[in-house]
Amino acid sequence: MDVLYLFHRYRDDVYRLAVNYTHNPQEAEDVCQTVFLKALEQQALAPGKEKAWLMQVTANECRNLLRSAWWRKTVPLDETMLSSGTQVDETVQALGKLKPEYRVVLYLHYYEQLTSGEIAHLLKIPTSTVTTRLDRGRKKLKKRLEEG
Repeated sequence: MDVLYLFHRYRDDVYRLAVNYTHNPQEAEDVCQTVFLKALEQQALAPGKEKAWLMQVTANECRNLLRSAWWRKTVPLDETMLSSGTQVDETVQALGKLKPEYRVVLYLHYYEQLTSGEIAHLLKIPTSTVTTRLDRGRKKLKKRLEEG
């Protein structure tokens, strides 16, 4: 399959997942670039499995970035500097303040409409862990929304 086609079709999905993982638009762009370069290097992707492959590689690249020594030494930009001037939904803001382990599973479940099993496969964690994170993430999100 043509990588340019995949890029145009799935770039937003890959970017959103990367932003939810890294919580940094610039790092998410770098992850997206790496993901599509890896897609370019692939000889062939299984037909119908392209999105799953791209999301898997995105999750792996984000985890690698977050584990890196360089990432741990950086200081995040102030939230106001990251906003592009568009109005952000209160729920999305509250979701962005959750820990990545909760933020990512909630994003994949509600925005990408993946099942717990699909999320578990994508993130390489047990399904029970996904359901636990979904439950705890919902509770934490609810608490944040009630506070704000």
